[in-house]
Amino acid sequence: MIRVDAAWFAVEPLDMRAGVDTALGRVVSVFGEARAHHAYLFINKRANRMKVLVHDGFGLWLCARRLYEGSFIRAGATAERGLALSHEALVVGLPWQRLDERTKIRVL
Repeated sequence: MIRVDAAWFAVEPLDMRAGVDTALGRVVSVFGEARAHHAYLFINKRANRMKVLVHDGFGLWLCARRLYEGSFIRAGATAERGLALSHEALVVGLPWQRLDERTKIRVL
């Protein structure tokens, strides 16, 4: 299990072709450094894909999430750098009661 003490949601969209180095570069340019046990969340312009960069204290993890229906909610334009998220904010609103419907991917 990866420990995450704080999560930050990026205000500006990220190109989902970006790899670890590009995502890390964005974090360093915006926040000055990537802190251990912090997660940085990025979405694309269409808001149907998300990447999460996590510094676990030893290295970096880059995870991707793609929505086949709907979209993620964008951060407000009032935040200058990024929005701090609570752990509860990461799971609120997800359709947990319908997860069994979405366990199979048949179309790419």
